[in-house]
Amino acid sequence: MSLLNQLFNRGIFGAKCKTSLNLAIARMKLLQNKRDMQLKHMKKEIAQFLQAGQEPIARIRVEHVIREMNLWAAYEILELFCEFVLARVPILESEKECPRELREAIASIIFAAPRCSEVPDLLQIKNLFGTKYGKEFIMVASELRPDSGVNRTIIEKLSPTSPSGEARLKMLKDIAQEYSLKWDSSATEAEFMKSHEDLLGGAKQIHRQDGISESRPSQQGYSQSSVSREAESLPAEATQRFQKLQAQNPVSKNMPSSKLTSASQAPPDTRQDQTDVMERARAALASADRAAAAARAAAQLVNVSYGAPTPTVAAEGKSLNLT
Repeated sequence: MSLLNQLFNRGIFGAKCKTSLNLAIARMKLLQNKRDMQLKHMKKEIAQFLQAGQEPIARIRVEHVIREMNLWAAYEILELFCEFVLARVPILESEKECPRELREAIASIIFAAPRCSEVPDLLQIKNLFGTKYGKEFIMVASELRPDSGVNRTIIEKLSPTSPSGEARLKMLKDIAQEYSLKWDSSATEAEFMKSHEDLLGGAKQIHRQDGISESRPSQQGYSQSSVSREAESLPAEATQRFQKLQAQNPVSKNMPSSKLTSASQAPPDTRQDQTDVMERARAALASADRAAAAARAAAQLVNVSYGAPTPTVAAEGKSLNLT
């Protein structure tokens, strides 16, 4: 009984495979003839765009022309593979494993079947081979695993990646030469050969501006921290001297804050050492302005208390009020 089933299935596989292969060959021939007419019309339109000076439109249209030509070339190779397999269907029926000489043709047909939607007969052929050789055989060819045997030209022609700039430029030159056009390709060559860094130049400028804006707060924070360290280093005698000078000179209460904060707002170039801090302390003792600026910075940033009773320094608006 099993022998009869094998003979019956073998006859069914051979008949279905021959029918699907013949239909696929006839359909691909019709599609090739149809694409020949479409490609001629598309090339003529591109030539008209080049002659009218509308190169941006021609650059877009030429990509579609290249895709159609790749598909036409893939159909031509697949047609040869189908004819090759059709002539050896009796060998496929007699052997359980895929013959080595037919592996490239069968694997290429399986790989191209889901990518050539205009030829549904290829899917039927793929299903027939899947029934005979198993799902693993189909997966190896479909996923391009090592030793899949798929033809490399089929892989390149059916690739979904966009054509390179060199290929598009070459096609435009061929079209211009075919229609005897005097076309200056310098602008198109510069556009196709433009690197990604040139195209993204604006983003780099934005990043530079962001980096500059981020560096400014850090410098302000550094200046504030240096002022706070200097304020902490003021001795107790400086505080007492400042109180006496403030009591003798009440006019300094209404002094503009721009003069008082001039020393604290200047960003330091380098980190001040201990000697610079002592010089600033001596300058604060000698000048009421310097002492007021240091005390105000210390009260705002470090919250330094000067003992009981301690004057509290607060800056409101542009004036300095001491209570």
